[in-house]
Amino acid sequence: MTVKNKVQLITYPDSLGGDLKRLSQALDQYFPNIFEGGIHILPPFPSSGDRGFAPLTYMEIEPKFGSWADIRNVGEKSPVLLDLIINHISSKSSYFQDYLRKGCDSAFANLFIPIEKYWPDRNPPREEIEKIFLRRQNPFSNYLIQETGEIKTLWTTFGKTTPSEQVDIDVESKVARELITECLSNFRKNNVKIVRIDAVGYVIKKIGTSCFFVEPEIYQFLDWLKGIADSFDIELLPELHADFSTQLRLSEKGYWIYDFILPYIVLEALISKNSKKLKEYLAIRPHREFTMLDCHDGIPVKPDLNGLFEIESAKNLVQTCLQRGGNLSRIFSPRYKDSSGFDVHQIRGTYYSLLGCDARAYLGARALQFFVPGIPQVYYVGLLAGKNDIGTAEITDGREINRHNYTLGEIDKEIQRPVVGGLIKLIKFRNSCPAFDGIFELYSCSDHEISLGWNSLNSFASLNIDLLKNSFEIKFNDGLSEGEQVLDLE
Repeated sequence: MTVKNKVQLITYPDSLGGDLKRLSQALDQYFPNIFEGGIHILPPFPSSGDRGFAPLTYMEIEPKFGSWADIRNVGEKSPVLLDLIINHISSKSSYFQDYLRKGCDSAFANLFIPIEKYWPDRNPPREEIEKIFLRRQNPFSNYLIQETGEIKTLWTTFGKTTPSEQVDIDVESKVARELITECLSNFRKNNVKIVRIDAVGYVIKKIGTSCFFVEPEIYQFLDWLKGIADSFDIELLPELHADFSTQLRLSEKGYWIYDFILPYIVLEALISKNSKKLKEYLAIRPHREFTMLDCHDGIPVKPDLNGLFEIESAKNLVQTCLQRGGNLSRIFSPRYKDSSGFDVHQIRGTYYSLLGCDARAYLGARALQFFVPGIPQVYYVGLLAGKNDIGTAEITDGREINRHNYTLGEIDKEIQRPVVGGLIKLIKFRNSCPAFDGIFELYSCSDHEISLGWNSLNSFASLNIDLLKNSFEIKFNDGLSEGEQVLDLE
């Protein structure tokens, strides 16, 4: 499968209309033929929590969302991208429930990771735990085996409950590899074209390391996974929040990667009115990437931008975002915080709100994203230039600030806004202009400007942004008409 060089949409199965059938209706009615690159449907499977990221199974679609037939229907319009949460599965899954009953006698016993696999005395030294890149205070949870009364301590990287409802799986085990193969086979039968490998950085556990993106073992696993995916004609997109050097190494192995640096560095340029850092980054980043400005989580800061940002500048940007209603997630492990104490993992908020609800700045940011080499993804809230849902975030989860679910009536209202109309025109332009299949150029300009271009045989496209004036201009020739044109977003 070849990834299309077109814009993709990211959405929950119930966020544009309420379920998968209404998602298909919304695409037909409001966004026909716009997302030619694909539709990333965030986990539509039965799940016990974390808005789909604690899956019970990948063989079924959550009935309240619809069915596999609905997934295939969306796939007839655009390539479908689904998640495989490779690091863990729900404690409510049939696999884990069987293990809870039978313990070591369960057919799925080797699917999970008991603490004694790495520490036979079940007592890991404190210094080894401190090396782990923690996502919760304790990376282990205790569970009672019903038939024996034994307490088993298992690896649980994620989860907000005790014991965790997200139980790590042992990707080195035969049973796990059979399960993964079965999942990918089922995806193929239902016409899924791209699979995002979520939380892949945590799958390899090794004493004496951070247990995050452990090399070279992680490549051995990914190579096995890619072999299976290739046999099903599925493209893989590893999801990895790590520093730039780690992303580069993954890219050099031939894998697609996410550009998790771009959202922050674009936001910083637009708010500070200075493009120096952005241009330095654009000059060195690989081109085989998926780009985004927003997603179901926040704007990455640490560890993604380690070595690429200045602490004082970052603190100022964070303060501006907080003043505009955003909130933060923070690095949990003390070892991985900055020496100055700066510990921001992600800035959470809608991109539109973090730019001060400035329509011109927002469209400029999107134009910049679309001109940067890679496969652009647009999150559904960003598509509708949504504002911070502060009330919901305060009473539920800070991430809900950027997860508003739109009814069809709300969509009908939102698409009337000029900023949304302008974004749709930008998406259509990015999809149709043949220059984007050509050669990318980063032009020399002052540090209050950004100037990018694309050239192919008979077409070109250029973007010029003046940060001080908060203005931008797109010029192009699509090869079908004579002379230079200016893209009108009004």
